[in-house]
Amino acid sequence: MRIVALGGLGAIGRNMTVLEYDGKLLIVDCGVLFPEEQQPGVDLILPDFSYLDDRWDDVVALVLTHGHEDHIGAVPFLLREHDQFPIYGSKLTLAFLEAKLREHRRKADLREVQADTEVSVSPFTVEFLNVTHSIPDALAVAIRTPDQVVIHTGDFKIDQLPLDGRTTDLNAFAQLGDEGVDLLMVDSTNAEVPGFLISERDIAPVLDRVFAQAKGRLIVASFASHVHRIQQVLDAAVAHNRKAAFVGRSMVRNMNVARDLGYLQVPGNTLISVDDLKELPDDRAVLICTGSQGEPMAALSRIANRDHEIEVGPGDTVVLASSLIPGNENSVNRVINGLIKQGADVVHKNNARVHVSGHASAGELLTLYNIVKPRNVMPVHGEWRHLRANAELAELTGVPPDHVVVAENGTVVDLVGGDIAAVGQIPVGYIYVDGSSVGDITESQLKDRRILGEEGFISVFVAVDVASGTVVAGPELHERGFADDDEVFEDVRPEVSRALEKALADGVTDVSQLQQVVRRVVGRWVSKTHRRRPMIVPIVVEV
Repeated sequence: MRIVALGGLGAIGRNMTVLEYDGKLLIVDCGVLFPEEQQPGVDLILPDFSYLDDRWDDVVALVLTHGHEDHIGAVPFLLREHDQFPIYGSKLTLAFLEAKLREHRRKADLREVQADTEVSVSPFTVEFLNVTHSIPDALAVAIRTPDQVVIHTGDFKIDQLPLDGRTTDLNAFAQLGDEGVDLLMVDSTNAEVPGFLISERDIAPVLDRVFAQAKGRLIVASFASHVHRIQQVLDAAVAHNRKAAFVGRSMVRNMNVARDLGYLQVPGNTLISVDDLKELPDDRAVLICTGSQGEPMAALSRIANRDHEIEVGPGDTVVLASSLIPGNENSVNRVINGLIKQGADVVHKNNARVHVSGHASAGELLTLYNIVKPRNVMPVHGEWRHLRANAELAELTGVPPDHVVVAENGTVVDLVGGDIAAVGQIPVGYIYVDGSSVGDITESQLKDRRILGEEGFISVFVAVDVASGTVVAGPELHERGFADDDEVFEDVRPEVSRALEKALADGVTDVSQLQQVVRRVVGRWVSKTHRRRPMIVPIVVEV
């Protein structure tokens, strides 16, 4: 068997793994990564599908472990490339995906599965196992071929008292362990966190206290797929005689799906529309919105920036009921500061226990290793420090170091005769979604955007007479985001003219070469005088 991760290693997001056996391909998950500050203008980041070019007909199925964006968000874009294969997932996972596909005007062969069932997509047999996560209906997958048994945990934790009573099926993992597991691919997100996580149920008393102490309006921000957390918020709203409204397109969409399928129990007369909030006293209202990660266009960020019809002020309470995805710290802190500046009280995981992670901590991972007793281990889903910590846990339980592979995206891993090895590397890059553009934005263009945002922009216009070797108009310099006005360029204008006339006298007549002369002169002057590196766009015309 050959395993290639096209995403999910070295970062939190973009999870996608391709398994190959006997010339056929099985894909596990296909998610997105959300952009960071150094990727301005980017909406989403996709896995690099180019590994599958010319191999689409070999894909026998796509298997989804659960309905989070970092595991299903890229499926509509994958279907642009090829859609002639079935997609397997649990009821809620496929319902979330189906709603997403409608927005993208895509259709797919969706096939619902349940835990303790098997499907055959020759040469693979896939068995689905119950796991607890921060979203209902999460599944691990045991993948069999005639020669191997491989388990991919997906995202999981071992919560003994989950809200829906659906515990991680340790008995099924143990049975597979007794049969013999050749490779265990394990969620690494919380591998650095010692001990065991508290139960999701422990959040309820904390939320109850927050609701009891809130004097004005309550705003709760959470992931739009965290059905369990939203259920707890609705239960607290009922207990404290408040009405609730969903804010944000993805929140409304997902919660309607969860309610229709019976995963979200909404007591009668609890939900109202955002418009109806105006008729309620502040101490009777709860808003449940997106934006817990500081996403610029999400509802909470816009509220913090005073760019939303909903306003907060003294007496209002905002609860960030989610974990902090690495890389989003600055964005979230800006949102918190913006809300506090407006007078709101902000409750988050650093000052109250309003969130429990959905990922297994070190104690739970050790439990899984001891139950499964895998021959080989490949940590997945995490940054480098998480992957390395997970590998060390595997070794502590007796897995030989040479049977643990810490790979990066694109590493080609072969499993042959019970032995695992990294045997090569394929090129995998970031595929950026920017508006309607997919894959057109390059790293060079992102660098230009960063320069524009951080250093500013200078344009230089010059007209030259090649025959006489003179500058006949300009140079005119204009700036944006660099200085207060264009008068700052008085000293460099004669330098540009002298450099151009010297180049013309030396026989340089090509316009692109003359533009390079202008760029070098202005660039040196800016660097020496202002210690800046703005984008410089020279325009030289011949008259």
